[in-house]
Order: sequence, then C-alpha cells, then structure tokens
Amino acid sequence: MADEVVLLDFWASMFGIRVRIALAEKGIKYEYREEDLRNKSSLLLQMNPVHKKIPVLIHNDKPICESNVQVQYIDEVWHDTAPLLPSDPYQKANARLWADFVDKKTKGEEQARAKKEFMESLKLLEGELGDKAYFGGENLGYMDIALVSYYCWFHVYEKFGDFSIEAECPKLIAWAKRCMQKENVANSVPDQQKVYEFALHLKKIFGIE
Repeated sequence: MADEVVLLDFWASMFGIRVRIALAEKGIKYEYREEDLRNKSSLLLQMNPVHKKIPVLIHNDKPICESNVQVQYIDEVWHDTAPLLPSDPYQKANARLWADFVDKKTKGEEQARAKKEFMESLKLLEGELGDKAYFGGENLGYMDIALVSYYCWFHVYEKFGDFSIEAECPKLIAWAKRCMQKENVANSVPDQQKVYEFALHLKKIFGIE
C-alpha cells in the first residue's frame, strides 16, 4: 500500500514551512491543502479537534499535530533518506532542545520588550551556530529546519520594530541565506515581501497602528 500523505497548512505559517521543507528533503509526495484560517475546514477540525490549528500532517488517515513533532515523525518514518536528526543520542537531544528554544523565544509579545528578548535569543542561536555551515554540521538538519522557517518573517519584524537583524547577527543571516540556496528550502519558504504585505493586511484588518 502506497503512503498517502496530506498536509493541512497555510502558506505564511512558519510552522507549516518547516514541515514542507522536511517533506521536500525526504522527497515525499504529498497533497497540500491550503486552509482558510477564518473558516476552517471540517477535515482540520476533525483531525485536530483539540487545538484546531495548522499544520496537520495526515499519514494514511492518521493525524500528527505540532510542527516539530511532525518533522521528527517524518524523519523516523522515512529514515533511509536525508536524515534530519543526528544519530548520536546527545546530539539529538541537543537539537530538540534548541528547536524548542526557537519556538519559545522568538514569538512576539510587547514590542519593546519583545525586540530586546528576540535579539538576545538570536544572539544565543548565533553562538550555538558558531562557525559551522549548519547547526548540525555540514548538512541541513532538524535545528536548521526549525529556525529557517522563521526567516520569511524576519523582514516583518525588522520593519515593524525598526531594527536590523543582520547588523546584530551577521553570521545568522549568512546561515539563513545559505539555507535559502538549497532548492527544497527556497521552494518552501515564502518571499519576505509577500509575507510583509500579508502582515500589513492583518494590521489593517485588526486596526493596529
């Protein structure tokens, strides 16, 4: 029986982006279904009844939720191609720790405090990257996928917060650009200007100045 893979997603979702990259790295064919987040499909509500959020990965009619869990699942099920997590238990635990750090420390809150904490978090991540080509070494891996999914939103953060990430974290931006040179990443990560225009549209809808 052939694998049936469906991804319920939204084009600008940083969490969906990482799942798309993982699927592309593994060469997995799947059906992409764009969700209207203001009018969620019955399938989304059925497959993720608790949180009712995207992305939802459906593998042979079985739903897997939460993007980092989905990337780990993809790596374990299709383990023969392009490993994303290290085989060494310590290195694997470390990659999971930093991926969790990304989601906890890079979400916006109050603007002034959020900008300060955001940049501190990026500097920590840049320190973890060091002089390596990728977080896992010479090849794109789990931690890279977790963080590069945010890259298309960096321009939004910079414009709204009036600061430059590259000025503060040049090695991290060089890493992001290196990731974007990979076809599977470039095809999965939306254009920064398109995401910025989407963010402006959201501000208008919600009356945020």
